[in-house]
Amino acid sequence: FRTIIWLTTGIKPRQWVAVHRKHHAFTDEDGDPHSPVLLGWKTVQAKNVALYRKALSDPAILEKYARDLPDDRWDRLLFNHKNTGLLTGIAILMVVCGPLVGFLAAFAHTNMYLAGNAAVNALGHHFGRRPYDNRATNLQWLAFCTMGEGLHNNHHAAPSSPRLSHRWSEIDPGWWVIRTLAACGLATLRFADIRLTPRAKAGAA
Repeated sequence: FRTIIWLTTGIKPRQWVAVHRKHHAFTDEDGDPHSPVLLGWKTVQAKNVALYRKALSDPAILEKYARDLPDDRWDRLLFNHKNTGLLTGIAILMVVCGPLVGFLAAFAHTNMYLAGNAAVNALGHHFGRRPYDNRATNLQWLAFCTMGEGLHNNHHAAPSSPRLSHRWSEIDPGWWVIRTLAACGLATLRFADIRLTPRAKAGAA
C-alpha cells in the first residue's frame, strides 16, 4: 500500500497523517490547517498543497500528531523520498504505455488527484448535506470521483471507521475495495462497524 501511494502521489504517509489529525482536532476552528470556513473554499481548492506544506513547516506537528508512526527502514530507504517515487511512477507508465501516452496519463492523474483531494477539503466543508452535527458535508457526486471521500460529514462523524457510507442510498466505492482486499487476505479490518463520535451520536439522536 505504501508503495502504491509513493508511486502515485509522492505523499509521505506520516506527514499526511499528522496534518489530517490536526484538521480533526481543530475542524474549522483556529488551528485547522485547511479550513474553508476560515480561509474560503476557493482558497482551499486552489492552494490545498501549499496549505499542507505550510502546516508541515512546523516541526512540532509530526511529534504531536504522528508520534505513533515512527519512520522505519523502508521510509528512510524509499518512502521519504517523494520525488523519487513520483518519477519512478511516471517512468513505469511510460515504459508500459509508451512515452507519450504514459506522460499524458501521468499528467491527467496528477491533476485529477490534486483537484479531487482539494475538493474534499474545500467543497466538503461548504456545500452539501449535514446529517451529523459537524461542519463537513456529504456530496455524493464528489464521493463517486474520490472513492467515497465526498461523504465527508460521515467521515467526521466516525473518523476511525473505514466505511464512509452510513445509509443505504450512499455509495462508497472505497469501502467496496477495502472489503474485497480484506476478503482476499490483503488487508485487515480492525472493525467494520460505524463508530460515531459522542457529538455525532447526540446530533443523530
